Amino acid sequence: MIDVTKAVLGLYLPTDPRWANLAEIHIKDILIDHAYCEQKAASSCISLIILHPDKEELVKTLTPVVAEEWGHFERVLEQLHKRGYQLGPARKDEYVVALMKHERKGGHRDRQLMDKLLINALIEARSCERFKLLWKNIGDEELSKFYYELMISEAGHYVNFIELAKLYRPEEEVKARWKELLLIEAEIMRSFEPQNQGKRMH
Repeated sequence: MIDVTKAVLGLYLPTDPRWANLAEIHIKDILIDHAYCEQKAASSCISLIILHPDKEELVKTLTPVVAEEWGHFERVLEQLHKRGYQLGPARKDEYVVALMKHERKGGHRDRQLMDKLLINALIEARSCERFKLLWKNIGDEELSKFYYELMISEAGHYVNFIELAKLYRPEEEVKARWKELLLIEAEIMRSFEPQNQGKRMH
């Protein structure tokens, strides 16, 4: 099996190991939350395409990602239904909301796009890291395999967003902003109590 650790080593603060244990206890809540995360990921890519239809490479790269993320949403629903669960109401994603507060408004349109792409990359990287924890630690063999497959996919999406950012802004600028956002993301993660995160994918 492929280990994507190197793909997410940019994260400055690893998830508290206790999260995986709590997540397994609250697997229904995790699956419901995960379903909405996949739905929002697809919507985010659609939004980027709508906002930047002139960016040919962006449209080309993200169009299949939309289909893939929606496919993940359907697969999570399948896992829910197999276990006799129904899709519950969506919750406010405090992690994403906190990250979005640091998206810069104004300035050059491509700089705004860079921030959007890098924030999406962060979300994918954190998802990938948590899928890896579930793959390695969860007792349900079917779900373990499921999260391994999604881990590989999320790593690819992470790379897509980073590469697109470098396409539309100078690489040194992208690297500098990425480091800033990594620090911000680490502080956001540090502000969450592990015991309150066991029902959430982020």
